[in-house]
Amino acid sequence: MSEPTTDIDTLQERLGRVREEVGKRIVGQREVLERLLVCILADGNALLESNPGLGKTTMVRTVADVIDLDFSRVQNTPDLMPSDITGTEIIRESSDGREFVFEKGPIFANVVLADEINRATPKTQAALLEAMQEKQVTAAGDTYDLPRPFFVLATQNPIDQEGTYPLPEAQTDRFLLKLVLDYPSFDEERDIVNLYTQGGSAPPVEKVLSLSELREVQSLVREVPIAEEIRNRAIEVVRATREADTVDFGASPRASMGLIVTAKARAFLHGRNHVSWEDVIAMAPPVLRHRIMLDFRAEREGLTTDDVIDQLLSEV
Repeated sequence: MSEPTTDIDTLQERLGRVREEVGKRIVGQREVLERLLVCILADGNALLESNPGLGKTTMVRTVADVIDLDFSRVQNTPDLMPSDITGTEIIRESSDGREFVFEKGPIFANVVLADEINRATPKTQAALLEAMQEKQVTAAGDTYDLPRPFFVLATQNPIDQEGTYPLPEAQTDRFLLKLVLDYPSFDEERDIVNLYTQGGSAPPVEKVLSLSELREVQSLVREVPIAEEIRNRAIEVVRATREADTVDFGASPRASMGLIVTAKARAFLHGRNHVSWEDVIAMAPPVLRHRIMLDFRAEREGLTTDDVIDQLLSEV
């Protein structure tokens, strides 16, 4: 590994504190929070599916606060234009007369929450996904780099689908992970109610990781060693999705790269200096679930993509 300006043990300890600080506002959801942090450390973007009112915005905003990242939120609607996200040129009066100035849109932030992306039109979705892919925005012939690090969390609502524009499978492949946020347990819901009904505002959190330290971690994650046997088995899992009887369309090599880098990020997050098979098992569902399409027989039998992924993991 290259020499970081901050000790690696210190960086890993601070990542542990990030989870503790976020836990002051978010009760439970440890697995989702871990995978959200893994996605940020791997310098990727995430697609989050959940019912309304489960704390998506609070979780993402809190992570941004704890890591000292700029945060913005886009509420997608059918009348949202691409320029509403990326920005547009405006005429501004000055002492020298009128001039065109580029007014940056909400995409120019370290963390962007794109709420209910399936409510935006395909043209607006494409503009957001292009910015995610290229890490830049082009307007009137000029190119503007997006801030680094740059992370998009796009949410989808699994209910109330009338009048929506679901993301095509080819475009969901651009998201490194697909996370699923479920309802809390009774004890967790009781703690949530107590936390937010007995006091005033949300509990305060501390900034425990700087922007420069996050960049260091993202660089170090790529250098985490992985044994050739584990790497090859991970690739075999992805390749198996293309040959499974229950799958119509399997995952691309982009999934293989995503599975390896997220396994490295999880290992670093857990304070280890190497990737274990446990990391691959943990990251396979969020990496693969939005990249494979089940055939009608699997759906008729009531199988989910996660069921098929678990079966492939057990066979490789």
